[in-house]
Amino acid sequence: MVRHFQDTDGSYDSERSTNSSLVQTDMTPSGDERRNGIRLAAIVVTFNRLLQIKRTVARLLEEPCDRIFIIDNGSNDGTREWLETLTDDRIRAICAPGNLGGAGGFELGLRKAVELDDPEWMVIMDDDARPDPGCLSEFLEKDLSKWDAISAAVYLKDGRICEMNRPTINPFWHMPTFMRTLAGSLVGKSRGGFHIPDEAYESDAIEIDATSFVGLFVSRETIQKVGYPDGSLFIYGDDVLYTLGLRKAGMRIGFLPDLRFEHDYNRAFNGKVGLYSPIWKAYYTARNGLLVYRFAAGVMFWPAFLFILLKWVSAGRHYGDGRKAYYRMMWHGVKDGLGGKRSRPHSEITSLATTDA
Repeated sequence: MVRHFQDTDGSYDSERSTNSSLVQTDMTPSGDERRNGIRLAAIVVTFNRLLQIKRTVARLLEEPCDRIFIIDNGSNDGTREWLETLTDDRIRAICAPGNLGGAGGFELGLRKAVELDDPEWMVIMDDDARPDPGCLSEFLEKDLSKWDAISAAVYLKDGRICEMNRPTINPFWHMPTFMRTLAGSLVGKSRGGFHIPDEAYESDAIEIDATSFVGLFVSRETIQKVGYPDGSLFIYGDDVLYTLGLRKAGMRIGFLPDLRFEHDYNRAFNGKVGLYSPIWKAYYTARNGLLVYRFAAGVMFWPAFLFILLKWVSAGRHYGDGRKAYYRMMWHGVKDGLGGKRSRPHSEITSLATTDA
């Protein structure tokens, strides 16, 4: 049976996912029901991608997944109506009253999974990403005692490694990685210095420092010790900041290449600065990027900041008539990032993108 959630008293803040007024409208599970041996729950965040969420849910229903949490971020493309038709009792549909962004959706999904079912492990994914057939079965058969979180290997539909989901080693914590990254930056190839190499996808498990929220498995014990992702980040960097936080807290994150995910991502990605559309996304890149760099770099933040700022300023030349809006969003993002401000409402950010203020 699909279970729906909504803001019943009108007090839910659509910019954040932590408000306790988001309640279940059909029934609240008992304590016994919450602790009934649930080993694995999937958390999927969707927004106006009905075809993709249908494909992902269909795949998850074929896997040994005890619960499937679907976080609908205010879709208006028929997603909510489709959720009403689902009858499998493993599915819990959470219909947020507004768009929380990927960050808010993942925070909300993890919180509700722990609150309602308290699973041993949770696996996170976007609506256009899904485990390969047999992936979750293989995960459940593994000895997981060595790891606090696990990253799957993510591939595009054509079999190539998905670059945007390639895990990383923090160069500021590992001198050999730092030197490779520094050398690569001199020829415009710094990305290869701190992302794991292709060879890692064919080797045994390795330890990593950061990864994406596509195919990330997190244990209940890890969440109890470290907490949840920061939903206020809305989009971009929430996954890197969270997984870096796990590592800094002493948690071990393993990259297990035999656990494979598919990411149905159809836009080119080569690690270079691209054009933001809509332009308000530039704000989140700047603000959240600086939050990540400050956390990762520590005392090396200011040299890193000058380097990345030069890169962002240089990218403005590609925007033509939209250059002014790009620099405006970058300015506000840099200002808030340096000040550690995470409270600016998304509605205000989108308004800044269309004004000359």
